[in-house]
Amino acid sequence: MFGEEVQMISFLEFFQRIKYWINADRIGPDIPTSYWKLFFKSTMVTLCKSKFKYFDETAEFRAGSYATGCSKISIGKRVIIRPFSYIQTEASDDGADITIEDDVMLGPGVHIYTNNHTFSNPNKPFIDQGYDEVKEVILKKGCWIGANVIILAGVTIGENSVIGAGSVVTKSIPDRTIAVGAPAKVIKKLNLKRK
Repeated sequence: MFGEEVQMISFLEFFQRIKYWINADRIGPDIPTSYWKLFFKSTMVTLCKSKFKYFDETAEFRAGSYATGCSKISIGKRVIIRPFSYIQTEASDDGADITIEDDVMLGPGVHIYTNNHTFSNPNKPFIDQGYDEVKEVILKKGCWIGANVIILAGVTIGENSVIGAGSVVTKSIPDRTIAVGAPAKVIKKLNLKRK
């Protein structure tokens, strides 16, 4: 009798997990029913168009990357989400959008978050304190985000700006600037050259 119960639990858990994988608002290695599709251009585009709020035909979401809350994420023309990147928002009504505009370049390992854990009460375990308010993230047209950059909630990266590899962006960065560091600070303005 005991063995049958264990087998039944495993059977039920298996089908619950399959149902979750099919319906999850996420893409990544932890979703094996669709992960294989990222290895082929045609199936990758079809999967991403079905999951993301917007996904351009010329964009790529490469194997090894994760996205959660896909229905709140827009990915523009010629954007490539490279391996080890993680794009995180919540699919719920109170989730915030992530918008990656056209021609944005991202290195591998870029992380983008729309919220953070609350840590206002030092006497309470942080895991029990919940989350701060979710805030939109926008990467404007033509910006370049270096490898292993972390972009936190509420940040806008300006048009044609550069974020140096390994930076942690906690505040918005203006158009046509270079920012580096943790926290990222603007170190140079990119001026238009006149002929």
